[in-house]
Amino acid sequence: MANLIDELKNAIVELEADKVVSSVKAGLDEGLNPLSLVKSLQAGMVEIGDRFAKGEYYLSELIMSGEIMKNAMALIEPKLAGLDQEHKGSIVIGTVQGDIHDLGKNIVVMLLKGAGYNVVDLGVDVPAEKFIEATKEHKAPLVAMSVLLTGCQDPMKDTIKAIRDAGLNDVKVLIGGNYVDEKVKEYCGADYFGTSADEGVKVANQIFA
Repeated sequence: MANLIDELKNAIVELEADKVVSSVKAGLDEGLNPLSLVKSLQAGMVEIGDRFAKGEYYLSELIMSGEIMKNAMALIEPKLAGLDQEHKGSIVIGTVQGDIHDLGKNIVVMLLKGAGYNVVDLGVDVPAEKFIEATKEHKAPLVAMSVLLTGCQDPMKDTIKAIRDAGLNDVKVLIGGNYVDEKVKEYCGADYFGTSADEGVKVANQIFA
């Protein structure tokens, strides 16, 4: 079992699309916890991000890894989601304006859906108005914002201010990204921060408890 988990991580790091799919299928056939497969893929994506930061991988590899991840998650998602499950509530999520990265966001979306939430995914490069409209429309008590680019910290801050200015003071805001920490959370005016997909689910469970 551990071998299969390691194989899966290595396969996505090496961008071996077919091997990723076959490993996921094998893991699901063996009855492995789908979440353990997601964590393995996520660990692989972290390593890919590190290689990209070091200049060992380029944008083309980053895009390719995203496609491989998407295909793998398409196999896993049905196993994460409970059949005919009543959702616990609505969560609005999107990548902040100016940022087009969606790898981390997509993992969080999958996990939240698997945990029984109705997830309203606004996509990437999302302006403040779109977050506000969706939050009001779906009466969502939680808004999650994903960010990868450090230059998008101010747009994130502005978006959170706009949400507050729109009178949505009871709505909790969760921000997530590889460089997000307590300081960034305080600077942007968010309520919670997370650096892994699991933390997003923990925050949601806390808010909806």
